[in-house]
Amino acid sequence: MARRNLNRPKKKLTVIDIIKGNFLNRDEVTVHYKYFLMVFGLLMVMIYSNHLVGKKIERVNELKEETEEYKSRNAYAQSRLIKIKLESELGKEMLTDSLMTLESHPMKLLIKLDSTNVKTKQ
Repeated sequence: MARRNLNRPKKKLTVIDIIKGNFLNRDEVTVHYKYFLMVFGLLMVMIYSNHLVGKKIERVNELKEETEEYKSRNAYAQSRLIKIKLESELGKEMLTDSLMTLESHPMKLLIKLDSTNVKTKQ
């Protein structure tokens, strides 16, 4: 059977038709619905995968911050360990030289010069 040629006058597409969605009911569009659905499905998959990538990037940034914090803690702990080792080595050296650690801090002596006893050049 041959196709019937419908010589309907094509209605022009207006902005109001686009806003209302009437352009989806046209005969030319109804033929291609499966392609529109496929494109819509692909767009949804793309949006979802982009969302997952965003979450993973946030997680990677959090892990980077944690590693930086752990690195700084490790550096601090190593510096304290080196300092403690040096102090213990100094203590051992002092014991071999028969030196004792101070019980109190040393006193600071301040000497003030009397202006009358200072000889000045004239």
